[in-house]
Amino acid sequence: MNNPSKKKLPRNVRALGVVSLANDAASEMIVPLLPAFVVGVLGLGPAFLGAIEGLAESTASLLKLVSGWYSDRVRRRKPLAVFGYSLSNLLRPLIGLATAGWHVLFLRFFDRVGKGIRTSPRDALLASEVEEGQRGRAFGYQRALDNLGAAIGPLLAAGLLLLFPGNLRLVFVLSIVPGAAAVLILTRYVRERRPEQVVAPPVQTQAEVQGSPLAGGVPRGAFRTYLFAVVLFTLGNSSDVFLVLRAQDLGVSLAQVPLLWMLLSLVRALAGTWGGAVSDRIGRRRTIIVGWGLYAVVYLLLGLATTAWHVWALFAAYGMYYALVEGPERAL
Repeated sequence: MNNPSKKKLPRNVRALGVVSLANDAASEMIVPLLPAFVVGVLGLGPAFLGAIEGLAESTASLLKLVSGWYSDRVRRRKPLAVFGYSLSNLLRPLIGLATAGWHVLFLRFFDRVGKGIRTSPRDALLASEVEEGQRGRAFGYQRALDNLGAAIGPLLAAGLLLLFPGNLRLVFVLSIVPGAAAVLILTRYVRERRPEQVVAPPVQTQAEVQGSPLAGGVPRGAFRTYLFAVVLFTLGNSSDVFLVLRAQDLGVSLAQVPLLWMLLSLVRALAGTWGGAVSDRIGRRRTIIVGWGLYAVVYLLLGLATTAWHVWALFAAYGMYYALVEGPERAL
């Protein structure tokens, strides 16, 4: 019997990974520098930064539900993904032209609108390409390349700041280059298969599902319980931009911020495929619970940290939390 976990990942999965790499390189040229821009350049407080991120992420979350439902109804995934990526990568670089807080709020809002529109259809497109036993690795791979892009983005930003010291606006505007590459790759190299060609998981009885370590076809009641747990966890979560402010409080300089962000993303990239593969072996729920526990420990220690080197070590550990949760959550 063929072992799905040993099979080569399909072309569409690999192409979607590269799309995520290019898109996140564009996004992460901006995100780690956004606190310095909002607080330092525009002269606004951390509370306004929190309002921006809260509104933006809430919008993305709600739109994931709507876009996923709509893509099921029209049985098309790629057009919504292309539109979402295009919207984000057209408007996000305009933050470099912002002169008031509401400009950033508006642009960040529609950047996340694009994320909300594209994420569920893209994930459904990816899931349709692989069997259940390969799904954790496939999502882990996508998240790994996404996070590799998130490591490349701050590195590009740091290089540009060395060439043009303090010119955050130029860095933001130039993020359009990798963003355009993401849209181009998605348009040209990802092929959406007809619905009848999609890889469908075998039908399982409830007893088979409960006995499966993968817990792939979760019963409806268990799915609602899982969503409730996710809501509780997310209520205790904060935007990662506040970790950047905490890092600066502990002595990490503005020039080092992109490198710190790159470290976080690099750990996520290197461990992402591994984290997804672990969930294929020991189960999604166990892997996610371990990741959530690590998250709690990291946040506790960041609150107690006293020097800059503590931040570097804890950001690396924080990357492992993402590796254990991002792929397995999507696979589950």
